[in-house]
Amino acid sequence: MPDISVGAQIFDIAFHPTASVVYTGLLTGEVKAYGYDDDGQDDPVCKFRVRPSKRSCRGITLSEDGSRLWATGKSKGIYTIDTTLGEVIETRKAAHDVAINRIKRIMPNMFATGDDDGVVKLWDPRQPEAIRAYTHHFDFISDFLWLEDKKHLVCTSGDGTLSVLDVRSKKTEPFAQSEDQEDELLSVVAIKGGQKLVVGTQLGILSVFNRRSGYGDCVDRIPGHPHSIDALCTIPSHYPNAQSTILTGSSDGFLRAVQILPTKLIGVVADHGDFPVERIAIDRGGEGRWVASSGHDETLKLTDLKEIFEDDGDEEEVEDEEEDEDDDEEGGKAEVQGSGGEEEGKEKEAAEDEDEEEEKEKGSDSDAEPEANVRVADDSSDDEGFKEKKRKRKKETDPFKAVKKSKGKNEIEGDASFFDDL
Repeated sequence: MPDISVGAQIFDIAFHPTASVVYTGLLTGEVKAYGYDDDGQDDPVCKFRVRPSKRSCRGITLSEDGSRLWATGKSKGIYTIDTTLGEVIETRKAAHDVAINRIKRIMPNMFATGDDDGVVKLWDPRQPEAIRAYTHHFDFISDFLWLEDKKHLVCTSGDGTLSVLDVRSKKTEPFAQSEDQEDELLSVVAIKGGQKLVVGTQLGILSVFNRRSGYGDCVDRIPGHPHSIDALCTIPSHYPNAQSTILTGSSDGFLRAVQILPTKLIGVVADHGDFPVERIAIDRGGEGRWVASSGHDETLKLTDLKEIFEDDGDEEEVEDEEEDEDDDEEGGKAEVQGSGGEEEGKEKEAAEDEDEEEEKEKGSDSDAEPEANVRVADDSSDDEGFKEKKRKRKKETDPFKAVKKSKGKNEIEGDASFFDDL
């Protein structure tokens, strides 16, 4: 699919949950919606563009049915946009004291916002004021992760800590908070069915947290990225190893597919050149075909995941089938050769047995020792006279193995006890 030129730097990306529409929040404060073809045949078309504020739009999120979009940014306000009409229908001014950096819908009637000072607020779309605020972070909120099983909201911050909020509790203190990781935490995603959390850092290290072990400290650190890991995303569940494979957006301009525990670089999904990859999203609620990525190049890239994952699996299957066919052919040849060798061996053994019988008959008539070469007469030609016939050597016998000697003409069998009385 062709890249979409949006005309400004993209701060956030969101897909409609059911329709083939992608939304972008731009540096200019605009929110643009683009319709795209599921098969990637037609060029994307701009559905609408709206500018709730003249200041940058840093975060966007959609309602469960996709009918509403909430946008926020440097203006400190929260704007509700009707995605059908493409118009702003509600405004919450001064929702935070400073610029809002992230926004995420976590429940049908609840979304969360995080600002540059580390303040996190929970909102009900039906109410003008925030439900509660958390102030335990002292630096910008970089990312949110929603854990549905426990109704926990995971927050990562530039202060180097990760915190977990229990949204069911009325307390304004976090359920848990990690120790200082001595690095900015920029992104977070869940793997292994939500049992482990992977956090991207400024130094390019993936920190792994185990929920069963608690959130106090990471249990594993995975280096490998040359620059900061600004965005993380899981892949659709129907792909192989989906529970342990993630997409990473780094400031070196590459969108990578990485398998975690065991760690393996699967490949590069998209290349933004010298511009960092700061946001990643997958359509159809994370179970679709297209992954969108953006950086500072004012371009939205839509990459087909089938080309990355399904083609690799098909190639591996074809290679395996070819190897199996080659093995079968080699095995068939070996069987044919083996059967032929057995027949030849049997013929040789029969010939040797006949020669041995002839030699025994000749040896019984003559007391002379056998020579290597024996002169025999050739009846076929009177002029040729005699010619030498090479006798085949007898097989060497094992001296430690008892051999039954053949009985000569003048030999008799006798009982050894006959000589005892003499």
